[in-house]
Amino acid sequence: MKINHRYLNTAPSIIREFAETFAQIDGLLPFTIGEPDLNAPETVKDAIKKALDENKTHYASAKGLGELVEAIVAYFKRTQDLDLKADNVIITNGVTEAVKIAMDVFINEGDKIIVPSPFFGLYEMTAAIAGAELVTLDTSQTDFKLTPKALERSLDANPETRLVLLNYPNNPIGNTYTKDEIRELAEVIKRYDVFVISDEIYSDMIYDQDHYSIYNEIPNQTIYLNGPSKSYAMTGLRIGFIHMPDGYVTQGLVSHQTMVTSVSTPDQHGAIAAYNECDDFVVEARDKFKSRRDLLLEELPKIGLEFVHPAGAFYIFIKAPESYHGDDKQFALDLAHQAKVGVIPGFAFGNAGKGYVRFSYASSYESIQEGLKRLKNFVDQLG
Repeated sequence: MKINHRYLNTAPSIIREFAETFAQIDGLLPFTIGEPDLNAPETVKDAIKKALDENKTHYASAKGLGELVEAIVAYFKRTQDLDLKADNVIITNGVTEAVKIAMDVFINEGDKIIVPSPFFGLYEMTAAIAGAELVTLDTSQTDFKLTPKALERSLDANPETRLVLLNYPNNPIGNTYTKDEIRELAEVIKRYDVFVISDEIYSDMIYDQDHYSIYNEIPNQTIYLNGPSKSYAMTGLRIGFIHMPDGYVTQGLVSHQTMVTSVSTPDQHGAIAAYNECDDFVVEARDKFKSRRDLLLEELPKIGLEFVHPAGAFYIFIKAPESYHGDDKQFALDLAHQAKVGVIPGFAFGNAGKGYVRFSYASSYESIQEGLKRLKNFVDQLG
């Protein structure tokens, strides 16, 4: 029996494949998945319990609970001075669904999507299923950042482009853009008939500067994505949102309804509590991740490992030792089997990620300390 050819040519997540394989190794310390080791705030849990006790287990509005949308708009205005529009927000089953909605609505067969590489593997999978061609721009020679010149050149060379995809702070690298850099990219995008998907799920986890969204510059060309998963350790609750540009909310809602109808009602009540009452939790979580990042910044040079300086999220991109000649896959395998340290090889994030491995410092400070000891012993034995 024939099936959709797009699924025949699209493989499951390489990240998950490595993480699940390494998890079978006895005694391995996993630094593989972007899963905070923290637990969701008690306030969030209490709100979900209360919703269940009050029998709030029925369908919510397809767009999401109005109270949650209001909480989102207020939170991002309060913390990032972002002027989102309540009417343009759709609550989604995590940001993963939000990415799918964006591509469902704006992509036709043969259209192109420009994305800086390295990039999160979900984008490639979703683009393939949408029938789009992913145009990847290697950023390894420009501090792993997309430059206005490279973007303009690619837009000119690829007139079929409908979307530009930005993720900052970035997964897998952890870098981000300054306000001036965002403004320069926005100036380029303004000149073209394209939209930008701005995946800002890590916007609360930034350490050396303030976060600045491209939505501030080109709101009518921005498809803004965010959610509480990473900031409040709520990854399993699957709450996110998409903010559609004016004129496209109905199409986004149609896409959403064909996938999930609506998002879990009790979990939405938990997200309301998170956005309204748990600002201190985010600050404390950010401080913890920063201390872990700073530990890595201090210790990795002592081990003799090069890396890309992370400004946000909770990932650091570490270069494979010279003896591996850029073979990040073998480096990751050897670390797992010999040092009992689990990381994700960089090729999982596109060709520009080759030669590096992604280390997630969403684990505890103590686990990272032990992981660094194992890394040092392993590198020392390489000679």
